[in-house]
Amino acid sequence: MAAVNVLLSKDPEGSGIGTVETPSVKELEQLLNTGRPSCNHADEVWPNLFLGDLVAGHSRFDLWKMGISHILNAAHGTLFCHETHDFYGTTIEYHGVPAHDLPDFDISPFFHSAAEFIHKALTTPGAKIFVHCAVGISRSASLVLAYLMIFHHLSLVEAIQTVKEHRWIHPNQGFLKQLRNLDIQLRRH
Repeated sequence: MAAVNVLLSKDPEGSGIGTVETPSVKELEQLLNTGRPSCNHADEVWPNLFLGDLVAGHSRFDLWKMGISHILNAAHGTLFCHETHDFYGTTIEYHGVPAHDLPDFDISPFFHSAAEFIHKALTTPGAKIFVHCAVGISRSASLVLAYLMIFHHLSLVEAIQTVKEHRWIHPNQGFLKQLRNLDIQLRRH
């Protein structure tokens, strides 16, 4: 499958300054459809940042073995995802995002708060964070991509490629549109 081409174009204001264009949602979906379509219950996608599903999120023993100190649940309060501090105890810092994996759900208001929680965890010495939703490919992946874009200044394509080196992901079309908008906003600054 053809790789996504990142094109140079004139900026929207017409000043003639070349900018990197954000690929269309269709091009992003083509990029996401490359590679192996499988993953584990948890995969390390960035140093000390694990992305996974509710099976790993519900296994306190596995989380302990991985050395997880922080959890970001991108499906908080939805079916089968009700964890809180009561579930994890005081050794794990928990943050829940009540997102639904629907193309019309607006996950973008959570991009910055989730990115800040991930960043706070990763700048804590010895800390490791586990970001999950039900399956670990759409909601949680979207929040991890937003983190990489916001705090590490990766483009959306670079963030997708970085995560896909370690885990198959596939944010729904609505989330891709929102991530694309974030990419465009971040490039303007």
